[in-house]
Amino acid sequence: MSKVKVILDTIKKRLKHLGLKTSRKLPFINKIGHLLMMLSPTRYIKILDWYIIRKFIGTYIYAILLIISIAIVFDFNENLSKFTQYHAPWRAIIFDYYANFIPYYSNLFSPLFVFIAVIFFTSKLASNSEVIAMLAAGVSIKRLMRPYMISCILIAGLTFYLNSFVIPHGTVIRQNFESLYRNSKKNTSAENVQLQVAKNTIAYIQHYDDQYKRGYGFSLVKFKDKKIVSHMTAMEIQYDTVADTKYHWKVSNWKIRTLRGLKEHIQSGALKDTVLLMEPTDLVYSKGQQETFTSPELLDYISKQTSRGSGNVVQYEVEFHKRIAMSFSSFILTIIGLSLSSRKRKGGMGLYLGIGLGLSFSYIMLQTVSATFAIQADTPPILAAWIPNIIFAVIAYFCYRHAPS
Repeated sequence: MSKVKVILDTIKKRLKHLGLKTSRKLPFINKIGHLLMMLSPTRYIKILDWYIIRKFIGTYIYAILLIISIAIVFDFNENLSKFTQYHAPWRAIIFDYYANFIPYYSNLFSPLFVFIAVIFFTSKLASNSEVIAMLAAGVSIKRLMRPYMISCILIAGLTFYLNSFVIPHGTVIRQNFESLYRNSKKNTSAENVQLQVAKNTIAYIQHYDDQYKRGYGFSLVKFKDKKIVSHMTAMEIQYDTVADTKYHWKVSNWKIRTLRGLKEHIQSGALKDTVLLMEPTDLVYSKGQQETFTSPELLDYISKQTSRGSGNVVQYEVEFHKRIAMSFSSFILTIIGLSLSSRKRKGGMGLYLGIGLGLSFSYIMLQTVSATFAIQADTPPILAAWIPNIIFAVIAYFCYRHAPS
């Protein structure tokens, strides 16, 4: 903030030197200066804040590197035989699998890493009597929490960005690698698929093979006033992967029956190009497919499937809301960690570290099974995704009320 004042004073002196009266001719300079001082980071982030932020972010990164390194060693040891059996190249192992393994699991266990970081360095501050010195100097627990919350904003923003845009693309690459070199079976077919492709238009495919983008036993029925007006059947239907736009299909050995009152008109042919508002991703569902969509793609998919009357969108809705809810987990677990570890205690931080780890693992477990709540207990997806945050927000408030002040 002092640098801003120096710059403004320099500008005013130069203008006075030119014969201009800044208070009358250029009043906007004072307004701009006031705005810059309000927005200046130094107004809110002091030396104490920078000290805690560096400790927080540094310990957070250190925890990620330490735990993920151990996880990579165990994962590689477990899968080495499969990598050798299926002749996985080293380049694919490093860049396709582990390059996407690291951000996926780092982000998945980010709440745990945040909690470990807070507990570890705050307990160290408390054992060195630094927290006592801060409180004795008139720094309240609310003021002490400011740098923690600033750090959480940075972590939450990064977590949301990775969850929404980066990790889904990496998950696709990682899952393809697992299906090739770890014998992780991926669902590539569907039976008796029925969906609404347009208003009053229902498509049905008896068997669909996603590997070849081809379906067998296809029919398309159009209704008007709850009566069938057109019925199309085809032996095969093939998705056109080289078309310039989406939704292009080719039907083979087709027949169309058009009903006009008591009259019937029949057309048939060997091959026909058609446009149907459905894609291969609408026909086959594989486990974890919702994790391969970015957040905008999730919204588009949910909107499209809901308009079709499809009932298999719950897990997609939970995934979308969970990405937002997960970003707030760092705030909740930081408050719990700070409240538990800010008091100096005999015997060290062992007991409270154990309590904290139990809480963080419980939080991650609740996040993992949130989709089950939505599907089996008929819970609204947004509520199921936010259940962990609601429960642990109450715990965080209780811990904060009993924190040293």
